[in-house]
Amino acid sequence: MLNEFIHNFTHNLFKPLLLFFYAGFLIPILHVKLEFPKAVYQGLTIYLLLSIGWKGGEELAGLEPHLYAQAAGFMLIGALTNFVIGIAAYVILRWTTKLRKIDAATVAGYYGSDSAGTFVTCTGVLAAAHIAYAPYMPVMLAIMEIPGCLVALYLIAKMRQAGMDAAGNMPGELGYNRFRQAMVAAPRHLGETAETEHADEHEDELEEEMATVGAGHKVVASRSQGGSTITKSTGGSSGRGGANHHGGSYGADASGSDYQADEAEAHLALQQVNLDPQDLPVKKGSAFMNKETLHEVFLNPGIFLLFGGIAIGFISRLQGESVTKTDDALFVNLFHGLLCVFLLEMGMTASKKLKDLGDAGWQFVAFALIAPNVFATAGMLIAHAYSMFLGQPFDVGTYVLFAVLCGASSYIAVPAVQRLAIPEASPTLPLAASLGVTFSYNVTVGIPVYIMIATILTKMAPVAAAAAAVHTASL
Repeated sequence: MLNEFIHNFTHNLFKPLLLFFYAGFLIPILHVKLEFPKAVYQGLTIYLLLSIGWKGGEELAGLEPHLYAQAAGFMLIGALTNFVIGIAAYVILRWTTKLRKIDAATVAGYYGSDSAGTFVTCTGVLAAAHIAYAPYMPVMLAIMEIPGCLVALYLIAKMRQAGMDAAGNMPGELGYNRFRQAMVAAPRHLGETAETEHADEHEDELEEEMATVGAGHKVVASRSQGGSTITKSTGGSSGRGGANHHGGSYGADASGSDYQADEAEAHLALQQVNLDPQDLPVKKGSAFMNKETLHEVFLNPGIFLLFGGIAIGFISRLQGESVTKTDDALFVNLFHGLLCVFLLEMGMTASKKLKDLGDAGWQFVAFALIAPNVFATAGMLIAHAYSMFLGQPFDVGTYVLFAVLCGASSYIAVPAVQRLAIPEASPTLPLAASLGVTFSYNVTVGIPVYIMIATILTKMAPVAAAAAAVHTASL
């Protein structure tokens, strides 16, 4: 078994998919002057989401009737699993890192969701290794993106009710300003237009307020700029939300670095930064959900494209039309090559995001590296328990894809929600962990590890129906 794993692991590391990722990862490190066009990245992402959705929809239409109940049960289990993972991630981050509560909740939302890029890469690896998986797994990808968004929104709604300020600081956190109550404002670069009259009444008090905070640091002035509170301190660093003892500095220039971070979020979320503040009315943020947030959770571009592809494939297959045949030029023959180009861009993005981890501490980096293994393994155990309950064995690829859905971290759905509903949170830390560490780990090391664990699990604890078939064949 060990020799087989070593062979699969080393073989996987040198597949074209991963070689393209490595090439992209080296571009920022070697200072190669290559800028990947945003339109090309978004076009590739749209293609991959539609392609995997369309193929999944066609295969879903061809399922035997009894498998629909199995698929529906698995989808419910998947959604509940990612919801629990989101809560667990928040608890672990609060115990082990120095992140602010709002940043811990936002990062937890990313990990309670899933990653379309990791999923698509995994399907490519499984196809190259001729490992089968259940045809309804693309639907699982769409369903399991949602829980993380809900976890983050719920936790942060509770924080707003508990007195979080407009910069995202909670009472007791360094830089907390009781006069700037939290609002769901415009994106970070438009936050200046979203200031409230109540906050302006206290501007003079904020200028003069001085308080001794943590380890000899003293807040000299705290002023809201562009939706962020810039805290000047003696002997400390100034940053987004202040020189925060729960996570360091998160960008010193609200109008510069925050705008760039917001633009990066929009780029990954397949959206555009809205530069017109008149289109973004400010609303109080104590409610768990509002119409705009619900729309972003359930109809963000990634989820819409996935469900759209699934619906098109499902309906067309029922009508007798099948596109994803082995000789199809667009959705089959080109898929692997375009996935390689996509991973080149993802390698560039992951490499650039690594520098954003500097202020978060080694504990945060360790979480981003260890969490996928813990959550993916837990996911496989849950999938195996469900398989045993049904008495129907799952393919190894099904376990691996479910592990990826549990162990990966979002970079499309949750950033879209964060830009709209959680403007106070750090725009860089979640993506740095998601892309810089977790995505890089999963596509290089994680997938072969998950294949090994799934293989061991199915051999050591075979499902009853499979065990009975083996016993009958041996007689």
